[in-house]
Amino acid sequence: MKKLLVYLKNYKKELFLGPLFKLLEAIFELIVPIVMAKIIDNGIGNNDSGYILRMSGVIVILGICGLGFALTCQYFASKCAYGFGTELREALYRHINSLSYADIDKIGTSSLVNRLTNDSNTVQNGVNMFIRLATRSPFLVVGAAVMAVMIDAKLAVIFFIAAPLIAFVIFMIMRKTVPMYKNTQKKLDRAALLTRENLEGTRVIRAFSRQQEEIEEFNTAVDEISESSIAVGKISAILNPFSFMIMNLGIVAVLYFGGIRIDSGNLTQGELTAFVNYMTQILLALIVLANLIVIFTKALASANRISEIFELNPEENSEFAGDNNSENIIEFKNVSFSYEGAGDNSLKNISFALKKGQTLGIIGGTGSGKSTLANLIPCFYSATEGDILINDININKYDKNYLRKKIGTVPQKAVLFSGTLRENMKWRNENASDEEIISALKTAQAWEFVEKMPDKLDTFISQGGKNLSGGQKQRISIARAMVGSPDILILDDSTSALDYATDLKLRKALENDMPDTTVIMISQRTTSLRDADKIIVMEDGEAVGTGTNDELLENCAVYREIYNSQMNVKEGE
Repeated sequence: MKKLLVYLKNYKKELFLGPLFKLLEAIFELIVPIVMAKIIDNGIGNNDSGYILRMSGVIVILGICGLGFALTCQYFASKCAYGFGTELREALYRHINSLSYADIDKIGTSSLVNRLTNDSNTVQNGVNMFIRLATRSPFLVVGAAVMAVMIDAKLAVIFFIAAPLIAFVIFMIMRKTVPMYKNTQKKLDRAALLTRENLEGTRVIRAFSRQQEEIEEFNTAVDEISESSIAVGKISAILNPFSFMIMNLGIVAVLYFGGIRIDSGNLTQGELTAFVNYMTQILLALIVLANLIVIFTKALASANRISEIFELNPEENSEFAGDNNSENIIEFKNVSFSYEGAGDNSLKNISFALKKGQTLGIIGGTGSGKSTLANLIPCFYSATEGDILINDININKYDKNYLRKKIGTVPQKAVLFSGTLRENMKWRNENASDEEIISALKTAQAWEFVEKMPDKLDTFISQGGKNLSGGQKQRISIARAMVGSPDILILDDSTSALDYATDLKLRKALENDMPDTTVIMISQRTTSLRDADKIIVMEDGEAVGTGTNDELLENCAVYREIYNSQMNVKEGE
C-alpha cells in the first residue's frame, strides 16, 4: 500500500482538510452529552424551562454545524479518492503497456484487467473511507474516554477494560481475513478469464454445442468465489456481534455501578446519562472502526496485487535511435530462446542474414518455433543466447519505439480495433494521407472490396473486426502494417485466409510496390514461399534447412516432404 501513496501527492490539501473537518464534527459530537447532562441536572432538576430551551438550541446548532463539517469532509474525501483512483489507473495502465510480452504472459490478461478495474476501485474506496472515518472513529473513542474520565475516573475503568477486548477481536479477525480476501481476488481472476474466453470464442462454442459445458464451468468458478466470499464474510461478521456484546455489557456495568455512585452522591443523574452516551459513542465508533478494518483489509489485499504489477520492471530500453549503412539489414548469430518456466529452448542456434529488399520465408510444422523467431526481431522477447542485429546494431541497443517503427508486423491473428477503417490504418503513421492509405490497401489486395463499401475509408469497424470476413481482416491488417513503408515487414502466417490467386497477387504487389522493404513471411504453403530469396525450414526449434526453394528440394528432407504433400494444390496463375 505504501508504494501507492505517491499518487496522493497532488491531494495533500484534501488529505489535510478532509480529516480536519471530520475532527471538528467529532468534537461537536463529544460536546452534546455534556450539554444534555446540564439540561438534566440544571434545567430539568431546577424545573427551568428557559434553560432547557436555550440548551436545546445549542444542541440544534451543534447538529447543524456537525452536518456542515461532515458534508465538507465528504467533498474533500471524494475529490481526493477519485483523483487518486484516476492517477493510479492511468499509471497502472501506462506501466502495463511498458511490460514485456514475457511479463504479460506470466500475469495473464484477465488478471491484469481485474487489477486495473476491480482492485483499483477497492483501493480507491479504501482511501475514501480513510479520509471520512479513519480519523473520526479513533478520535471519538479516545475523546469519549477522556470525557468519561473527567466525569468519573473510577467508573471510566470500564472503558479501559472493554476497549482492549474489542481491539483484540479486531486484530485476530484482520489477521485471518487478509489472505482470504487475496484468495478471493484470485478466484475473480479465474472468472474473468472464463468470461473473456467465452465471449471471444462464442462462435466456436456454438459450433461444437458446448454452451452447457461452458455455463457449468463458469458456474463452478462463480460458486468458488461465492464460497470464498461467504467464508471470509462469516469471519468478518463476527466483528459486529462481538463488539456489541462487549460494549453492551460495558453499558450494563456503567448503569449498575453508576447507580451505586449516584446513591453515594459521587455522581449526578445527568453525568450518568452523559457517561452512557459516551459509552454508546464508543460502541458506535468501534463498530464503524471494525467495518473500516474490513474495508481496509480488502483495500490492502488489492493494493498488494496492484503493487505486484508495479514491481515488474518495464521492458528494457535504450535511447539509441539511428542506423548504420550495412550490407545486412537483419542478422541472427547463434540465437537461442527459452520461454520463462519452459524446460527446453524454443529456438536453438538460429543463424542467418538478410540484405535490404530480400524476402525470407519460414516454414515448418506447428510448434516448430516460426512465430517465436519472428517475435524476436521487434524485440517482443529477448534472445536467451546469441545476438540479433539490425543494420549491424544489436537490437537491445535500440530505442524500442524507434525499432518498432522500422518494422511492420502482422500477427497470426488479425486484430482490428473499433473505429473507422481510416483510424485503423493510421496506427503506424497517424499523419498518413488518404493516398498513402489507399496505396497500402491496393498493395494488400484490400482496396477491391473497400472501394465497394458505401463509406469507403469511413466504414466503421466493430470491435475485433467482427463485421468483416477473415480474409478481409487479414488484408486490412497487412495494409495497416505497410502504411509508411517500413524497412522490415513481418507476415506471421497472415495470408492463411487468402485464396491462392489473391496470395499470388499480394506477393507480386509487394515485390513491385515495396522493392526496398525486407519481407519475412511465415507460411504453411510452399507455394507462398517458393520465390523467396531464402527459406528457413524449422523443426523442434532448429533450422534443419536453409536455402532457396530448389536448394531445399534437393537437400532438405523435411522441406521436400512438406512440398510433396502439397503438390496436388496448384497456385492460381
